[in-house]
Amino acid sequence: MVIYALGLGAAERGTHYLEVYPGYGGYLLFAACTGSVFMAGAKMLDCLKFEKKEADSAQPMPVESERAS
Repeated sequence: MVIYALGLGAAERGTHYLEVYPGYGGYLLFAACTGSVFMAGAKMLDCLKFEKKEADSAQPMPVESERAS
């Protein structure tokens, strides 16, 4: 849902740039807006991997006496 909202906002800003800066400048700014959504999505996925890794490493190791029971 967050990525959808970012994409919608980026497309809206990109169309505004196309109106204000017609030609190649507007197209480049539009591409930069939509490209930032991909980078934000990738960063969110990286954060999920990092949080999972941290949660796995934070689990306490069982003591030798707990393993026997």
